Amino acid sequence: MPQLGKDWYSEVNKTLWPGRALSLQIRKVLFEGRSRFQKVRIFDSVGCGRVLTLDGIIQLTESDEFAYQEMQAHVPLFAHPHPKSVLVIGGGDGGVIREVARHKGVKRIDLCEIDEMVIEVSKKYLPFTACGFDDPRVTVHVEDGATFMVRNKAAYDVIIVDSSDPIGPAEVLYKAPFYRNMRAALKPGGMILTQAESVWLHRDLIQPLFKMARRIFKRVAYCYTCVPTYPSGQIGLLVASTGPQVQVPVRKPDKAMKRSLRYYTPEIHKASFCLPAFAAEWLE
Repeated sequence: MPQLGKDWYSEVNKTLWPGRALSLQIRKVLFEGRSRFQKVRIFDSVGCGRVLTLDGIIQLTESDEFAYQEMQAHVPLFAHPHPKSVLVIGGGDGGVIREVARHKGVKRIDLCEIDEMVIEVSKKYLPFTACGFDDPRVTVHVEDGATFMVRNKAAYDVIIVDSSDPIGPAEVLYKAPFYRNMRAALKPGGMILTQAESVWLHRDLIQPLFKMARRIFKRVAYCYTCVPTYPSGQIGLLVASTGPQVQVPVRKPDKAMKRSLRYYTPEIHKASFCLPAFAAEWLE
């Protein structure tokens, strides 16, 4: 569990990253509460701006959230030739839908977040991500994502799962039934992207996840983004499709979008699938 002292927050998790911790100096605690699902906390830090934690695990910091949100949204959306309908599961802070909304061709953006408290406190304390809720194409559904997808078969071009780690309420998002539900909710040629942990820390989680995903999707690949305030500084993304390739973008940001992006580029898109030798070997 995390240690929240007078001046420092240390992210300690004996299950997911034993023997190590990231510490951030606290300027001011802004919110602490417990929803039906988890403990929610937001604080101002000295070096990383505002910080959101769920059950003591950092979900985002103001200083580097864009590296995660941009790659979650733009890798599948730029790999798809004409995405019109997008479902985001999780992502109650609004950051991923902020990025999805940059794609003018997208007509429908559904966000399915099980924990309403995350949405509420993000709108109050995290305006830099919660601005995503302001787009008129966004519809918010406060419910379980798997249940929602069962009612929406063949409805989406892209599904993005912005989940927390596979403990607590997010554990179901790493299981085969959830992946089968995603497959059924896709239109022909559809793609998914899910949070897929770190090759530096979570081989035992990633290998079975990929083995399972390959039984359900025609193409499965792993890319990553660099987020300094996540454990190991790297977080992986599982990208899968019903057929089309995902490693090379088929579209590019226009000039206006390019000016708004701070991490994603077409070159980063392609390079993010190039893995260290040790990881490529055990993902084959």
